[in-house]
Amino acid sequence: MIVHGLADARVALAPGRPVLLVSGPGAALYAGCGWWQAMIAAARAEFPATEADDLFDCADAPGRALEALRLGLRNLVLDPECPAFPSVQRVAACLGARLLSRVPAALDLAEPGAKRRLAAWLERPG
Repeated sequence: MIVHGLADARVALAPGRPVLLVSGPGAALYAGCGWWQAMIAAARAEFPATEADDLFDCADAPGRALEALRLGLRNLVLDPECPAFPSVQRVAACLGARLLSRVPAALDLAEPGAKRRLAAWLERPG
């Protein structure tokens, strides 16, 4: 589920179903790692019983990905065309983090009608 702020995270977590909270595309570049970390912590504090993982999109910015890893974020996306991708991947592996080359299919809560489709999206297998 692509969330663009705390309000979206609340909507995603409120049903109480397991969910993957994904940042907006390239959020590391415009919002920053600290914002994502704080927003996820606040959302989890409000919905402690809801199983949620998070995935932070670093676009093509390896420095932002390394910053995110230093802050303790453990699920990141980095453009595989980035020349530093293999290096960041090695660092992530050493830290027990996961570095993906693309965002998995996700419902973007900023899309018109997304909130109406939320229940069906959460019921999808896998």
